[in-house]
Amino acid sequence: MKDVRIIKRYQNRKLYDTFQSCYVTLEEIAQIIREGHEIQVIDNKSKNDITYMTQIQLLFDQERKSLKPGNTELLKRVIRSEEGTLTGYIGALEGKLNLTFDMPAAVVAEDFKPAFVAGLNSSMENSATLN
Repeated sequence: MKDVRIIKRYQNRKLYDTFQSCYVTLEEIAQIIREGHEIQVIDNKSKNDITYMTQIQLLFDQERKSLKPGNTELLKRVIRSEEGTLTGYIGALEGKLNLTFDMPAAVVAEDFKPAFVAGLNSSMENSATLN
């Protein structure tokens, strides 16, 4: 298991990476995650784990910067889902498709039938990406 990189969030909203001993931006945290590192974001004052909310903020920031128009129909489906949350919606989809992501997504995708992957790719081309 990889070491967890601790990021401290101070009252002034600055994020401090204790591994690199420097302040980091949301984009730099996104890059750390893309590189495969585990992170944990801790509010320095309350000592609460705010990793989830920081990652949601990061996703929002990525969507805001995206040059592609957002997929409002997808967002309506998420809102109308049982939990009404993005993580709940994706979790339900993973459950219906019997997906587990203990290994890289590319390896998991190889197990799908080609027709399913073609349909999934077609659907994904019609929706906005986070990159």
